[in-house]
Amino acid sequence: KVTGLDLTEQMVAKARGNCKKLKYDNVEFFLGDIESMPFEDNLFDVVISNCVLNLVPDKTLAFKEIFRVLKPGALFCVSDVVVKGNLPEKLQKDAEMYVGCVSGASEISQYLGYIKNSGFRNVKVHKQKEIVLPESILSEYYDDFEINSSHPREKGIYSITVTAEKPAGCSCRGVC
Repeated sequence: KVTGLDLTEQMVAKARGNCKKLKYDNVEFFLGDIESMPFEDNLFDVVISNCVLNLVPDKTLAFKEIFRVLKPGALFCVSDVVVKGNLPEKLQKDAEMYVGCVSGASEISQYLGYIKNSGFRNVKVHKQKEIVLPESILSEYYDDFEINSSHPREKGIYSITVTAEKPAGCSCRGVC
């Protein structure tokens, strides 16, 4: 059984329509907020999210909710956008316009901290890919020396895929 959650009525309606068209009878969709999911504790075997959590205002609360709804021993897999290092605020805004999904992106160590502090264990970054911005955008914020001499992976915008698990003996709502 697959359960979907979205914040907008339009996306829930579209998802339901697609399931009906494809004759899926093991999928259901709910209107709701990831910061306060309309589900009981310890319900799901896995939670999957793609480029959503960086847009959520309270990431701590969102990860605590994911922890709450997962069964003991279950895991999540999240693909999201993070930043490394301190990017100029204006650059982040331009990058948001260029790439999308950059708004609200946390620094990677902070992002992983949200996960660990929510009680998850075995946190693993499986994939990390730099989102390369065009030189035309970078040149507005950095001189040629800075653009060409920045050590790779020191700063920038990245897409990451992370997994973590709720401890097997944990059936509580918070950190075990």
